[in-house]
Amino acid sequence: MNSRINNFDFLRFIFASFVIISHSYGLSGAAEGDVLSRLTNGQMGFSYVGVHGFFIISGYLILNSLMRCKDLTDYYWKRLLRLYPALIVVLILTVLLAPFVYESTVPYWKNTSVYTYIPQNLTLFFRQKGIDGVFENNPYKSSINGSLWTICYEFSMYVMVSLLFFIRTKSFVKIIVALLFVSSYTLSVFNPDFLYGLFVRVGLGSGSFYNLMCFFTAGMLLTYLKTDNKKMVNTLITLAFIVLVASLYLQVFRYTCYLTLPVLVILIGSKSTLYINKLGDVIGDISYGIYIYSFPIQQALMYFFKLDSIPLMIFSTILSFIMGYISWHLIEKKALKHKDLVSKRRAIHA
Repeated sequence: MNSRINNFDFLRFIFASFVIISHSYGLSGAAEGDVLSRLTNGQMGFSYVGVHGFFIISGYLILNSLMRCKDLTDYYWKRLLRLYPALIVVLILTVLLAPFVYESTVPYWKNTSVYTYIPQNLTLFFRQKGIDGVFENNPYKSSINGSLWTICYEFSMYVMVSLLFFIRTKSFVKIIVALLFVSSYTLSVFNPDFLYGLFVRVGLGSGSFYNLMCFFTAGMLLTYLKTDNKKMVNTLITLAFIVLVASLYLQVFRYTCYLTLPVLVILIGSKSTLYINKLGDVIGDISYGIYIYSFPIQQALMYFFKLDSIPLMIFSTILSFIMGYISWHLIEKKALKHKDLVSKRRAIHA
């Protein structure tokens, strides 16, 4: 999707900001959650909306991307190019800057966990949460970059979508996508421990997998919804919002969230709202950079300044936006210039 004709870049920016808001409470050691979490009795916090919003949009856009790819090599090249360049840089910077917040009797460069941090996190599935001696006296101990936990689930969704490649042009692919949504909904709500042991072996949680898969497949399913009728779209947005609020009030949000949130996110995102639809063109798609840098920035601020939730939120938001901007323009954008490399090479040798 082109940022010029929709609101998805703006929504991703908002969702990344939501994650910073929620983390500001947990990382500062606050007893209470964020404002939204308190208003909804813990049913839905800002980070909940942010993380699941990312997966909804991802499901919607990745299925569209699969339809355009010429083969699976092209598909996976584009997916890896989107995830890895920025991730590699943030991991390298973490290891290089960690000595400034290191507290241990063992010299930093003799610490074994320093050398395993990058390779383990590059596997995506066997994440190393911290380096021994780093942030261990912070309110939220040991974890350097807690935001990275979702990337392995994101990549798992990419693998799942790739399995549809050979039937992507068939009419019954819609039925397959619908079945994926229904099965993930059933497992997430009624049997989240199904195949728990198998998921643990690859560093995943079964409940988290089914939950995120349901939001992701809801986004996929909504690619088949026609959004040309503005009156119908506005009506659906209104109805989804009413159901969402009512379900929060009735304490049944866990059953309705997989329908209401995807409808709201995709229908609002597919609109083209004046000014905010230009965000990606003006500052770039900085949401991924914000997401992967905000957590270590917040941990560092807590280490040096011992901030309360609101000051932490303010200063970390500013710094995260700056790092997101730098990451997009110096790393991600340049890497994505090579996204058609595989398809072009195949065309040359064809």
